[in-house]
Amino acid sequence: MSTESTEPPESTELSPTGGAAAQPPTQAAPGTGRWGVLALAVGVFVVGTGEFVLAGLLPMLSASLDISMAVAGQVITVFALSCAVAAPVLTTLTARWPRRRVLLLAVLTYLVGSLGTALAPSYTVVLAAQIVAATGVGVFVPTASVTAAALVPPERSGRAIATTVTGFTAAVTLGAPLGTMLGELLGWRATLWFAAVLAALGMLGIRALLPRDLSVPAPTGLRQRLRPLTQGRILATLGTTLVGFTAVYIPYTYIGAVFEPATSGDGIRLSVLMCALGVIGTAGNLAAGALADRIGSRRVVAAALAWLTVSLLVLPLTTSNFAGAIALILCYGVAAFAITTPQQHRLLALEPGSASVLVSLNQAILYLAIALSGAVGGIGIAWVGTNNLSLIAAVLAALALGLSQLAHQLATRSATPTPI
Repeated sequence: MSTESTEPPESTELSPTGGAAAQPPTQAAPGTGRWGVLALAVGVFVVGTGEFVLAGLLPMLSASLDISMAVAGQVITVFALSCAVAAPVLTTLTARWPRRRVLLLAVLTYLVGSLGTALAPSYTVVLAAQIVAATGVGVFVPTASVTAAALVPPERSGRAIATTVTGFTAAVTLGAPLGTMLGELLGWRATLWFAAVLAALGMLGIRALLPRDLSVPAPTGLRQRLRPLTQGRILATLGTTLVGFTAVYIPYTYIGAVFEPATSGDGIRLSVLMCALGVIGTAGNLAAGALADRIGSRRVVAAALAWLTVSLLVLPLTTSNFAGAIALILCYGVAAFAITTPQQHRLLALEPGSASVLVSLNQAILYLAIALSGAVGGIGIAWVGTNNLSLIAAVLAALALGLSQLAHQLATRSATPTPI
């Protein structure tokens, strides 16, 4: 459910982090852009699968390593927190490097982390290896979006980014369920070996299809990237993203434990639930984007958060049988994914000239939300039990709805001229 922007980037006079560019981007040779964008989409699918499949593997990790479900969930917390740190820091440090080099190193880092996890003899080593893998993911995703735009003419940059982002949709819809099913049949370590093989194939595609010396404008530093956080309207909007997606990811992170009564602990049934979530979520995201054009992004976000709150309140009543679980997943999935595009559009509309800065910040906030979902969910299991975990998420969804309204009021106030 990660959500890179499908908006075209701003003028090349600004860097990916909003600072002044030191040099114009080096464009790809004519005819190479289409295949390069495809290679990037495959790469996003690869690292996205590694990110989202962890939720389906938690019950297997818990049993194999003899740890509780709450402790196992901290693998996702550590992974996402590492992504949140790596995304702004390492993309800034490597911004002047050729894009192919950065992307290859990012996928290689992810591959090493996946292999380390597959071979890990203990929970501590699993955590350390996932930090390595997450570092690669945190660098790859924002770099891939910027690179996709540089591979094609400016009038096609939006479509290039959208194509790249379909890799995440495929990861949620296909990659994570397939990895969960493989883990059920052959063990969770087999899924990590599979992820490493995918990463190796992704590296071959990037090496073959991306220009060696492709570059993009370099940022001035982290200070420029973090400047929008001084504005209350942007801070409140990002706060809506943080709290709202923490609510979204709590039941997803612990989906194996929450729906264990319905699946009877069967990984195949769990993979069916995850696939249904990915398919309905994709449809919900597309519908929300179209609806936002008609009634406005704020209204769509408000409706989605309200829908999400109700779905999370009802969830404990649906986990006793598989049919009820499927029905709930369909309702929850529409609401969860419908927040994505309209919320990002709201953010970009606040300061169009800093679009790429805001996209980068929003991605870091999303990773932070995933990290919080693992931590809050782990505490919630100890407090209220697995079956009532979604009630904590419902409270957070309602809080996000309030933050969304506050963000709207602050944006309206800043846009209103001060009387003389």
